[in-house]
Amino acid sequence: MNKRFLAAGASVAAAAMVLSACTPPGGGNDDQASENSILNIGWNESFRSMNTMTANGNAVSNAILTYMMNDNFKYYDENLELQDGSLGSVERVSEDPLKVKYTFNDNAKWSDGTPVDAADLALTWAGTSANFNTVDSNNNDDGTVKENDESTVYFDSSSIGPALIKDFPEVSEDGKEITFEYSKPFADWELTFGVGADGVGVPAHIVAKKALGEEDPAAGKQAILDAIKNKDTAALSKISNVWNTGFDFTSMPDDEDLLVHNGPYKITDFQEGQYITVQKDENYSGPVKPKVDTITVRYNGDPMAMVQAVENGEVDMTQPQATADVLSAAEGIDGVTVDAADGATYEHVDFTFDNNGPFDPKSYGGDEEKAKKVRQAFLKTVPRAEIVDKIIKPLNENAVVRDSFTQVPGSPMYDGIVNGNGMKADYSDVNTDEAKKLLDEVGGEIKPVRIMYDNTNSRRQQEFQLIKESAEKAGFKIEDVGDVNWGTRLGDGTYDLSLFGWQSEDTGITSSDANYRTGAQNNYGGYSNEKVDKILDEMLTADEANAEKLSIDLEKQLTDDAFGAPIFQFPELTIYNDSVKNVKSTSVSPTMFWNYWEWEKN
Repeated sequence: MNKRFLAAGASVAAAAMVLSACTPPGGGNDDQASENSILNIGWNESFRSMNTMTANGNAVSNAILTYMMNDNFKYYDENLELQDGSLGSVERVSEDPLKVKYTFNDNAKWSDGTPVDAADLALTWAGTSANFNTVDSNNNDDGTVKENDESTVYFDSSSIGPALIKDFPEVSEDGKEITFEYSKPFADWELTFGVGADGVGVPAHIVAKKALGEEDPAAGKQAILDAIKNKDTAALSKISNVWNTGFDFTSMPDDEDLLVHNGPYKITDFQEGQYITVQKDENYSGPVKPKVDTITVRYNGDPMAMVQAVENGEVDMTQPQATADVLSAAEGIDGVTVDAADGATYEHVDFTFDNNGPFDPKSYGGDEEKAKKVRQAFLKTVPRAEIVDKIIKPLNENAVVRDSFTQVPGSPMYDGIVNGNGMKADYSDVNTDEAKKLLDEVGGEIKPVRIMYDNTNSRRQQEFQLIKESAEKAGFKIEDVGDVNWGTRLGDGTYDLSLFGWQSEDTGITSSDANYRTGAQNNYGGYSNEKVDKILDEMLTADEANAEKLSIDLEKQLTDDAFGAPIFQFPELTIYNDSVKNVKSTSVSPTMFWNYWEWEKN
């Protein structure tokens, strides 16, 4: 799903997904399960929402928990192969028009005994399509979502797949089948709903109870369906309020309705900022059979403290921010395995095109060419290779400069895209002389470049310093506008260049749409190009045969426009005690949690 938030920007794997049949997760022999086994996991950020589709909820710190608490239709394994989940089946029943049917298994139930069914998925469609919103945005200055008044409907999410579904779906009489019809062909139809940690979404009957006062689950589900079908603004206003923030909490809630789930684990304890504990739910009737009885996720943002916790036996496994010190410390602990690999996130620099800054044509009387030359000049000063050599290679000796906006190094389309997009040819090495020449051609005084990044992150501090020193040699003036709350400032126009990472949740070829399309939710820099929009339109319906060509076309235009530049794939360290078995990570969210049902603790 192409959500509008930080964790969902770009595809990091092959566009062509390998589909394979497999045993439902955890459906194998459970004889080796350790009775009353307890596993402690270290994580850097605390859980805060059961709804992973909202701005606040869309974070890996939430996904790792909701993934264990809710079943899904599809999930990714460690090879990024899409596997069948345990909620039910997804089937394309018509190609023209495109129709996709979701069938729920009979044993798919919420933890309060209510069936998981069409109403739940219909609510997720309404929440993620933006088709029912009466306003484009309804956020406070700090980025949090406002409460809607009775005449306003605003679901705080937006995804390209759900947005292509315009009409109310076909729902079977028993609610166990729901069929969506798309307004146009969509290449990633299999990824629209029910993948990974998002599952089917939040329970519709609980939303109806809190938004509409409907206590009966069946009546509540029908009320949700009616509100969506009839586009009832008054009802949808209340429904969207609950959907947006009603499932947010940072400690154990008094309201047990917020803990309703449909997967094998349930929350049993949550101490704010300290830890959250889940245990196997004895009432779960699905096929997933985890081997570990209790899992506690313990929080600490200091990666070295997390390694110390592993050494002390307080934590069994963790994925802290990777630094050379962390790697060295972890490798020095007896009885601990350290797996180093590329992670799901890639670092990049983006320019702001619409803030009257140094990269905006308005600063040059509307002269697009002059603004582009300034952007090109800056890109020629970004020391991408030096950043990789000094900061990333100490963690991953095989690390390379990433030269693709959409594909991870080593993926099937990567070499072809890089050979055709011009990024490596134009910006492989720092070229101060060429940068100066471009700036001379522009003439006049160039406005200072305000760089925004997380100034509490040591890696970003190093990157900023290397970029600053290099850019100043070409004559740029650099202003440090780093901010620990950088995420809430994205798109606010107070900076000219942003330095952050995109993380992937799927391998869809349409996953870049929200980053580069005019006016799209992830397009924080205000970039707009009709050619790019047209290519993105074609990618919506692309098949495997022309996916690479369209990707090259897209990336070449981004390079020609000096949109920005990718730098590197984040290194990822998975650190775990040898007493834990079957630990394997994957480069999409929820990372090492993808096969939690296979974990064993000796």
